Amino acid sequence: MLDANLKTQLKAYLERLQQPIELVASLDDRPASAEMRALLEDIAPLSALISVRYDGKDERRPSFSISRAGADMGVRFAAIPMGHEFTSLVLALLQAGGHPPKLDADTIAQIQGLEGDFVFETYMSLTCHNCPDVVQALNLMAVLNPRVRHVAIDGGLFKAEVDARQIMAVPTVFLNGQPFGSGRMEIGEILAKIDTGAAARDAAKLAKKEPYEVLIVGGGPAGAAAAIYAARKGIRTGIVAERFGGQTLDTLAIENFVSVMETEGPKFAAALEAHVRAYAVDVNVGQQVQAVVPAPQPGAHATVKLANGAELKGRTVILATGARWRNVNVPGEQEYKTRGVAYCPHCDGPLFKGKKVAVIGGGNSGVEAAIDLAGVVEHVTLIEFLDQLKADAVLVDKLKSLPNVTIHTNAQTTEITGDGQKVNGLRYKDRVSGAEHHVELAGVFVQIGLVPNTEFLKGTLELSRFGEIVIDPKCATSVPGIFAAGDVTTVPYKQIIIATGEGAKAALSAFDYLIRTPAAQG
Repeated sequence: MLDANLKTQLKAYLERLQQPIELVASLDDRPASAEMRALLEDIAPLSALISVRYDGKDERRPSFSISRAGADMGVRFAAIPMGHEFTSLVLALLQAGGHPPKLDADTIAQIQGLEGDFVFETYMSLTCHNCPDVVQALNLMAVLNPRVRHVAIDGGLFKAEVDARQIMAVPTVFLNGQPFGSGRMEIGEILAKIDTGAAARDAAKLAKKEPYEVLIVGGGPAGAAAAIYAARKGIRTGIVAERFGGQTLDTLAIENFVSVMETEGPKFAAALEAHVRAYAVDVNVGQQVQAVVPAPQPGAHATVKLANGAELKGRTVILATGARWRNVNVPGEQEYKTRGVAYCPHCDGPLFKGKKVAVIGGGNSGVEAAIDLAGVVEHVTLIEFLDQLKADAVLVDKLKSLPNVTIHTNAQTTEITGDGQKVNGLRYKDRVSGAEHHVELAGVFVQIGLVPNTEFLKGTLELSRFGEIVIDPKCATSVPGIFAAGDVTTVPYKQIIIATGEGAKAALSAFDYLIRTPAAQG
């Protein structure tokens, strides 16, 4: 199951085990059970601290549990965790074996102090790059607290469950048999939903923080670059964000960041965070910003208000809140979101294997999505509003060479249809003839660009007609002391490398503002 190189790497990791662990498999006659047995037989000889049994009684077969010997940890894989989930397997082995997690003491204490019984089920696919974050977070919670149990389920192996629960997007999480959440979730977000006192404790903790000289809102490439450049100036720097990495967390392949030949979005995001944390930056993640109040006079503190009621202050503020996927805004989109309407072809594509889907959007992201999906699904229909595809010529040529792709240009999507439970089609109008058409489909992937995250800034500073923050060449906004960088601004070309450069520029401009503007007294 594992090649020699992978075995060598895994053996080196397993040297970090501190306590014996036991793997217990529940198997049946399916070929997947034979694969799971082969995987476990490859793992067991790599460490004297690992033992394997094949007499498990779990109803989900094939599956296997991971537990510290003599303990009852609730970590289970109803999957053959390869692909993106191989890292989840390695971490589960190490953490069950006593290797300390990379988690702050406060969060560990919060997990261990959870009251109640929590049984999580995560439906995922091995090609989903968003799923490992959820799987790893819940696995770790199950390692740290015996009242938390978690099973990661490969939707491809347990199709009947997926159909019965009408799961059409991954990751999808159930808690104690009820829907809990869908999409990427980090451990802080999960805890915030199940630990009812967390928000108040968090707000009280944040309220004690001293004002910053540079306070950055947003943890994507622009925010990370701004934090690094500000911290290197030796000034008090803070960053507040919902998550670290921004849109890169939802990006599979990155091949155009100069000096990095190829990487994956989550790996890039992790590198951003590690680089920021290498400096004296006060990082506050899992926080939603609700408003920014400008300083009452030059040199005074601006105020950033958070959803939990806390307030952070900074002599300067850098807004780097990025953008998100744009909705097509037609009937049926919101109703069938996660029930056939999707935005990540890499994550959700495998759930539509052998089915017919549509992609809305003829730019690079849309054409790339259609190409990827064509290798998985029965047929792809691409819908583009303009009279020609906007993607790079090499991508368009590749798309047109695929036999199971139909392209409609001059096509206006008017409705995503469904049967009340899930998507069953898409309506579009031919913009030349005016004719209405309906295409029978199982899924619709929306890929029509980005919308800036600036709703909380309306009435605070100048925004463009597209909702972007208007900035000058030095990243200054219409409000003195407030700067902005990245995809949230009017700077053209929404690219990672441009966002990082703009973040650095914004930090240098903020520093220049600080040295030229005396601090207000009182």
